[in-house]
Amino acid sequence: MVRDVLRSNEWLCVALLLLVVWMLSPEYALASEGVGGTLPYESWLVNLRNSVTGPVAFTLSIIGIVVAGGVLIMGGDLGGFFRTLIFIVLVLALLVGAQNMMSNFFGRGAEIATLEDVYQAGQGATARG
Repeated sequence: MVRDVLRSNEWLCVALLLLVVWMLSPEYALASEGVGGTLPYESWLVNLRNSVTGPVAFTLSIIGIVVAGGVLIMGGDLGGFFRTLIFIVLVLALLVGAQNMMSNFFGRGAEIATLEDVYQAGQGATARG
């Protein structure tokens, strides 16, 4: 009877140990980007996204924030349509600027690397150090 209890505890310990090793072992996450290219409008949408989030758009957003803020502060009595137009320019400039600032702070997405790239980076680190 005591032997049966000890054997069951041994199997439980082995199973628990294997579970811990499995949970703590690292996995390689090979990320990939979904590749489209089959729709006719994807190329110009990618170009538009790159144009709206690039450094020129960021500079124009800063200029838009300064100009729209100056017009709102120094503009005096603006008409309703012109005031709404200035607010639209200000909001769009803030959105483009915020998107660029967030991508500068937190990156633009996942870094896609193959297992060979990871291995070569490890080999380069061991050769240097």
